[in-house]
Amino acid sequence: MGRRGMAATSHPTATLTAINILQAGGNAIDAAVAACAVQCVVEPGSTGIGGDCFVLMAKGGSDQVLAYDGSGRAPAAATLDWYREHGFSEIPRQSPHAVTIPGAVEAWATLVKDHGRLPLAQLLKPAIDLARDGYVVAPRAAADWAGQAALMAKDEPTARVFLPEGRAPLAGEIHHQRELAATLQAIADKGASAFYEGAIAQDMVDRLRELGGLHTLEDFRDANGGYVTPIRTRFRGHDVFECPPAGQGVIALMILNILSGFEPGDDPLSADRLHIEIEAARLAYSVRDAVLADPSQSDVPPDWLLSEELAAQLRSQIDLKQAIKELPSFAPTEVEHADTVYISVVDGDGMAVSFINSVFHPFGAALVAPKSGVLLQNRGQGFVLKPGHPNAIAPRKRPLHTIIPGMMLRDGKVCLSFGVMGGHYQAMGHAHLISKLLDYGLDLQSAISLPRIFPRPGQTAIEAEKTVPAAVRAELERRGFVFTAPGAAIGGGQAIAIDPVTGALSAGSDHRKDGCALGW
Repeated sequence: MGRRGMAATSHPTATLTAINILQAGGNAIDAAVAACAVQCVVEPGSTGIGGDCFVLMAKGGSDQVLAYDGSGRAPAAATLDWYREHGFSEIPRQSPHAVTIPGAVEAWATLVKDHGRLPLAQLLKPAIDLARDGYVVAPRAAADWAGQAALMAKDEPTARVFLPEGRAPLAGEIHHQRELAATLQAIADKGASAFYEGAIAQDMVDRLRELGGLHTLEDFRDANGGYVTPIRTRFRGHDVFECPPAGQGVIALMILNILSGFEPGDDPLSADRLHIEIEAARLAYSVRDAVLADPSQSDVPPDWLLSEELAAQLRSQIDLKQAIKELPSFAPTEVEHADTVYISVVDGDGMAVSFINSVFHPFGAALVAPKSGVLLQNRGQGFVLKPGHPNAIAPRKRPLHTIIPGMMLRDGKVCLSFGVMGGHYQAMGHAHLISKLLDYGLDLQSAISLPRIFPRPGQTAIEAEKTVPAAVRAELERRGFVFTAPGAAIGGGQAIAIDPVTGALSAGSDHRKDGCALGW
């Protein structure tokens, strides 16, 4: 808790960096960018400058919520016909075709220029120092690292950087990324153009084309994000904001719309309540897989998705006696709890920033540009290779995105900046968190720490953390749900609440990650 500033991230060094920036005169957007740059070094499995970024922010805690889409696009030559002619039925992860043009660096530079107080060079210095001089590998980061070692070993530049002794570093060991330090220094000196033009861009393009990719220098030079109009829904007297498609924030709002028609009951972990949340997520995700795509190239109907008519239609299919056997599913996707970092910062002037940055799956495509040290994401796997599908790959198109920052207002004032990591889980995670806060009056830390469940899209199989009560699990199994253990902890999360009367700040940070919340 605090009054003058607060930061919550999934890594202690990033949280401390954010606080240091606030105390040095920076504002919340400065602190978020500095923290994220640090995480791009110390949590390389979760995020990097070769990834993408989405942001919600409100100056002075007002109801003027800004949204920025810092996601990347497919190369101009990436036509559906090309992939089909070359025998692709899906996009392989460790391949250049999984790599869209990274959007994070452009987003950082634009947001700092438009809304920050400190120069980008000052914000990047902590990350540069850590990459150059070395950093201690944290426990959760080490676990994620070890899980991807076999994949990274298949690519020599990636193995050289991330498996320096032929294995993943252990928790407590020191790791360096000196090429990345030089790249960050170039961005600090020359701005985003140093990343999207010149030697760094050439290094990324050369590596991708060497592997058969379609990327060009023009694709990198023309990369740009932009401000977009946030979407919202009303839940229990609050306005919940998300970034618009191609992100899945609209699915979080759909789940809340479905939940709004049910009385919450007394127990957030009762069988009836979890049954409702499971089915609401299954129904909303089935719609996601059918229609969600880049709205600049596909007809995505947000008004219909957020309509009470659709919510009522989906809600009517929930039967507390048994699991839904046939969902209105179009093309279920394989679920992985992909890695991401989420950052929440609120400064002393009330600026609230909800900030998320990702390389999608742990260590992205597991491909490193050898001279620049840039780890490349695999967000292109969000596309499908099916003619006529809204999310089919196309030139300069953005794929379906799982990463979503959130923000909540009451009576025209920001009262919560929040986010939940975990790939596809994030939409359910947002709805789950908001429901626990508003329906059950839990404090932030308790709400974040509750046992998590996640229905695999298109299936009755439910991933459930072992802390879900055994009796509740047994009752849900009797109703037709099948439970399975998740491969790792389900997601992570951070949030900062703002008291509308006193302005006092309180925060929570997920025990499933290495991070913490700090304020003063």
